[in-house]
Amino acid sequence: MMNKEEKQTAPPESSVRGSNQSGLRAHNERLVLTLIRQNGPLAKADIARRTGLSAQTVSVIMRALEADGLLEKRDPVRGKVGQPSVPMGLAPKGAFFLGLKVGRRSLDLILIDFVGTIVGRQHHTHRHPSPDEVVDFANRAIAELLEKLSPAEQLRVAGLGVAIPFNLWDWATILDVQAKEMASWRDHDIAAEIGANWQFPVYLQNDATSACGAELVFGSAERPSDFLHFFIGFFIGGGVVLNHNVYTGHSGNAGALGSSPILTESGETTQLIDIASLAALEKAVVAEGGNPRMIWESPSEWTVPEQVLESWINRAAGGIAQVIWSSCSVIDFSVVVIDGWLPDPVRRDLVARVRQILAGLPLAGINAPEVEEGTIGSDARSLGAASLPLSERFLLDSHSFMKS
Repeated sequence: MMNKEEKQTAPPESSVRGSNQSGLRAHNERLVLTLIRQNGPLAKADIARRTGLSAQTVSVIMRALEADGLLEKRDPVRGKVGQPSVPMGLAPKGAFFLGLKVGRRSLDLILIDFVGTIVGRQHHTHRHPSPDEVVDFANRAIAELLEKLSPAEQLRVAGLGVAIPFNLWDWATILDVQAKEMASWRDHDIAAEIGANWQFPVYLQNDATSACGAELVFGSAERPSDFLHFFIGFFIGGGVVLNHNVYTGHSGNAGALGSSPILTESGETTQLIDIASLAALEKAVVAEGGNPRMIWESPSEWTVPEQVLESWINRAAGGIAQVIWSSCSVIDFSVVVIDGWLPDPVRRDLVARVRQILAGLPLAGINAPEVEEGTIGSDARSLGAASLPLSERFLLDSHSFMKS
């Protein structure tokens, strides 16, 4: 059953020097890699100053990481006196990571390098996901993506992350399928089933939480330590970031913003997922006689009628503003980030509308947060999935999503 925050297969012996028996980096090596991922290329003196490690220790660590192929020299920086300093940056081909997004209407699998650049992808649409279909797609897509790498690079694939909605069997009605068609999810562990075919570890996380994690690992370095994150997919979900970490809660579902109660314009109580999800937009397109398949093929190729899209944006923005209002009364978020499987202009219009509605709410007693666009976009869930093995294998805290 898939109701835990993370699952993994046993990791193989690392092909990169410096790992201990469990395949994890030594603490100081992780510290150096994390600092460089957060701040960009750094010279040895900068790392020694930031970490408190001796210059000799830093030199030994960086030589080892360079020998491993994880770091590489950048252009020297010349000062006024003395020898020029030589910054060290992440080597793009130092490691590779796979990220699988399991969506209610589509599957995406990407391959990224050590700096987070997508070097390959596979996409598949469906009416609804089944465990066997997902496992078959993952195995075929992984094989095709690995063919893009040389044999030596394939040994540097550090793992696969899977971003998936938890408790998929609960969504049969909304997916407009029979409950028996989703019941098989109760008895399948797709992380283990996929992992049985490959010599790298597999990790599993809630899809909305993964999207939030992508914003931390690969997004803007200017984000505050605490923020609230919305991601709009077939359903709208979210994530809570506290002290630069995604807070998942005891069941892994913290930040389930789509379940938040809201009042509609008619005064009825409903949940945010009912009005701010792409499922609602899909129904509106169908009601107008359109084909909603284009929504799931690519967010850059939407042909939604203008009046339908405008109505959805207004309703979604009103609901999101209400949830921001109530959330900020519990935790003093200074920033709210909105992202999703959306065309950039749609995301921009939605954020602008949320700001407008929020400004008109009676916010006495709380500080109104800044509402910003996400910096990842439609790939957030698959990139967040790929960040799971990256964090587990190479960052200082395997349960922290660090800023890039």
